[in-house]
Amino acid sequence: MGIGAEEFPGVGTARVLIADDHPMMRAGLRERLAKADQGIEVVGEASDGQEAYELAGRLRPDIVLLDIAMPNLNGIEATRKIKADWPEIAILILTAYDDEQYVHALIDAGAAGYLLKTAEGTAIADAVLRTCQGETVLSQAITEKLVKRIAGGGEGPKHPSDSLSEREGEVLALAAQGASNKLIAERLEVSVRTVHAHMRNIFAKLDVASRTEAVMLGVRQGWLS
Repeated sequence: MGIGAEEFPGVGTARVLIADDHPMMRAGLRERLAKADQGIEVVGEASDGQEAYELAGRLRPDIVLLDIAMPNLNGIEATRKIKADWPEIAILILTAYDDEQYVHALIDAGAAGYLLKTAEGTAIADAVLRTCQGETVLSQAITEKLVKRIAGGGEGPKHPSDSLSEREGEVLALAAQGASNKLIAERLEVSVRTVHAHMRNIFAKLDVASRTEAVMLGVRQGWLS
């Protein structure tokens, strides 16, 4: 069974631009996203980073599904340029590379998520819809690399109770485990909209703009493992 937009309240049709230099990969992605039943529309395809940048400006998709290794303009530079000119467009990286240097550079450039091409089609569709909800989506292997990166050079411990409520701390702890808003809602027996509200409060209190930043801050401060 595919993933329907009804599982993601507040999301209409997610308009996606696919950017990959391999035609068969683009065709495969289009097919896999189509099998998500509803809620995702592929509005264009780009064969290199420069074309991805130009089409992003022309089509204004919600999400650019972007590879790293592409001619003319690589995925890192394309991400920087797109986010600089159209910050409302989310960048979801889909690549075969899990090198730490790429992960760090793309997160710093403003990518909203980082998935490996080994992900199943349903996982990619799920990531697209979650990204439209404002979530940061990372594969488990990528999450481990980020946590490892910041765990060694942290600041002194500081408990989140200084700024976050107990429930907000629970939400952030589940987010650090990679749980989606839907799964967090199920675990805490609340609505998805309530989880969204907690996330907004967490971002405001911690002065961050994404789940990744919130989790990285929690690990750095010593109150998330």
